[in-house]
Amino acid sequence: MPVNADAYTHGESEFDDRILDSAEAEWPAEAGRYRLIASLACPWASRAVLVRRLLGLEDAISLGIVDPIQDERSWRFTLDPDDRDPVLGVGFLHEAYDNRRTDYSNGVSVPAMVDIPSRKLVTNDFHQITLDMSLQWTAHHRDGAPELYPEAWRDEIDEVMARVYRDLNDAVYGAGFARSQRAYEKSYNAIFDCLDWLHDRLAGQRYLVGDHVTEADVRLFTTLVRFDTVYQGHFKCNRNKLAEDEVLWAYLRDLCQTPGFGDTVNQRHVKNHYYQVQSDVNPSKIVP
Repeated sequence: MPVNADAYTHGESEFDDRILDSAEAEWPAEAGRYRLIASLACPWASRAVLVRRLLGLEDAISLGIVDPIQDERSWRFTLDPDDRDPVLGVGFLHEAYDNRRTDYSNGVSVPAMVDIPSRKLVTNDFHQITLDMSLQWTAHHRDGAPELYPEAWRDEIDEVMARVYRDLNDAVYGAGFARSQRAYEKSYNAIFDCLDWLHDRLAGQRYLVGDHVTEADVRLFTTLVRFDTVYQGHFKCNRNKLAEDEVLWAYLRDLCQTPGFGDTVNQRHVKNHYYQVQSDVNPSKIVP
C-alpha cells in the first residue's frame, strides 16, 4: 500500500493476464487447473472468495487461504500442514510470483490466481478476477447461479462500483494511512458522503442495482462488513458506526444471511491482520 508524502495511493495490479473461455487462450478456463489464493482478512481478496462461492465454482477453482499475518517474505501458508500450500507446495505466495517473473521485486498481493501445473502466478488483478469468474467460467457455474454482471444493467453497475471504489473501498485506506490532517479529512468526507448516498439509494430498494445481487453488492459488502470491526476505530472513520445506520445495517444483515456472503467472513482474520500487521497505525499491535 504505497503512500506519498501526504496521502495514500492504491498500487495497480502488475499481472493482469486473463483466464478466458477459449481453448486457444494462453490461460483457458479449465476446471482444476487454477488455484485461487486469498486472505480472509483482505477485502479485495474476499471478493473473489465470495464470488467463487456464489457461482458454485468450488470444484472448478480450488482455494488456498494464507495466514492473516504476513512477514517480510510476504503472505505465508502457515495455516496448512508443514507450513506449505498442499496443492502448490509453496510456503510463501512470492514463490508463485517468482515462478512467473524472476526479476519481480514489488509487492505480493492477494487475490492471486495461480496455474497449478507450472505454479506460476497468472493474475492478481482484483478488479477483473471476479468479473471473469462471472463471464468466462459460465460452463462451470452451479444451477441457479446469480448473474452478477448482467449486460442490461452493466452501465449502472459500473457507475455505482466506480463511486464505491473511489469514495469508500479505497477511501478508508486514505483515511487510515493519511499523513496529514488535510489528506485524512479529504478521505473522511468522501467516505461519509458516499455512505449517505448509499443510505438514500438503499432506503427504497433491496440491492444496489436491479432486483437481485450483483457484482456491485459484492464490492460494497466486503468493505461494509469490516467497517465497525476495523475501519471505524483503527482507520478513524468514526462519524458513526454502521450499526447506527438502520438502512445500511439492515442491508448488511440481509446480505450476511445470503449463502456466500456471511459464511465467507472471518472477523478474527480481519482483526489480526489490520491490528498486528499495520503497525504504523497501531504501534502496540494490540488486537481488541
